[in-house]
Amino acid sequence: MTSATDRILAAVDHLFEREVEFLEELVRFRSLRNEEAAAQDFLARELENRGFTVNRFRTDASRIGEHPAFSPATVAYDESWNIVACKAAAGGGRSLAFNSHVDVVPAGSPQRWRTPPFEPNRRGDWLYGRGAGDMKAGLVASIFAIDAIAEAGLTVCGDVQVQSVVEEEITGNGAATAFALGFTADAVLSPEPTDEQLVRANAGVIKFRLETKGRPAHPREPDSGQSAIDLMIRLIGRLRELECRWIAERENKPLFHNIANPVALTIGTINGGDWIASIPSDCVADGRIGFYPGDDPKDRIAEFEAFVKHVQAEDPAFDGEPLVTLTWVGVTHAGYELAEGTMAEAGLRTAHAITHSGDALPAYVMACYLDAAIFSVHGNIPSLVYGPIAENIHGIDERVSLPSLRRVTKTLALFAADWCGVMEA
Repeated sequence: MTSATDRILAAVDHLFEREVEFLEELVRFRSLRNEEAAAQDFLARELENRGFTVNRFRTDASRIGEHPAFSPATVAYDESWNIVACKAAAGGGRSLAFNSHVDVVPAGSPQRWRTPPFEPNRRGDWLYGRGAGDMKAGLVASIFAIDAIAEAGLTVCGDVQVQSVVEEEITGNGAATAFALGFTADAVLSPEPTDEQLVRANAGVIKFRLETKGRPAHPREPDSGQSAIDLMIRLIGRLRELECRWIAERENKPLFHNIANPVALTIGTINGGDWIASIPSDCVADGRIGFYPGDDPKDRIAEFEAFVKHVQAEDPAFDGEPLVTLTWVGVTHAGYELAEGTMAEAGLRTAHAITHSGDALPAYVMACYLDAAIFSVHGNIPSLVYGPIAENIHGIDERVSLPSLRRVTKTLALFAADWCGVMEA
């Protein structure tokens, strides 16, 4: 008799073309911040058709400042919809939550893409499109992993959730809302694009907005003015000093010791001035900076704020005046380290070895924010991050490897079957 493992692997292969078509459909949704509702409606319908009970809820702004998992936000959440699809089992197995985010970052300049960013395009072994890798492929893999178990004539013994949240790319408040509402499990697996590696640790992150105020003037009298843009450039240069200081701390952080820049001060947007022939009055820049697992984000925020105040007080360019405003506008969350030796990790290692001809599961560190931190830090839940090979995420011509997606779907299916247990349907 064919083993359950062989049946599941064969089922993934049988369903794979349907899986890729599903992913293509999902990529077509332009699920930018506060524009995710249509994609969530699509997913809700598909999951309901699969027998899941779908919970649809808005990101909860009322918990910002009240619940430690939540971070500051600058938008209303009236159209910020999350879904958690639940399938209850009567077999008494362990529960599992697949956690994914459906929100994507802007596509930049669409004309620089070989094909339109929200028109999925298969070329060879790759599927191109914004969000194809980060992380709609992983979300779809989690759905089709459960599909494959059913296709194999099996049913899971433990409760399973498919979480599709928003706000991962900016605040993490979608996952925080799911967590606060009690959508947890004995293990969480987030299929982010990790090149088929396990994330051993991720960085904490704080996201900020800086505003500089200059003195506007006519170019005939440039010395009478002060450029807000020049002030911002100078301030960013000074912040590199703080970045270097925080990078140096990696010497005492074994998991981050070999990462060239685990902090990554990044200025993502900048806007200044209002007239080509005027000394600019105002400039605004948004950015992020990372820190290490175990650090309290409140302490890092205080250190960042003190540094900005120090620059204003001692740098002659600022004349000692309060010309800089600092606001926290996104993730202010701690990082985490995945403890070694959990049963969840052991199960994933076994599943990975089966789908990779016996190869061991590699692990690495991601110096960025991950929603898995919500469940790890605040719920002490084993939170595994493992997903497909993807390239150019957040960049031009983002793409996901289809052979990798097939392997990852098989790994997720085998992991779910082992973790939750299965029985004949």
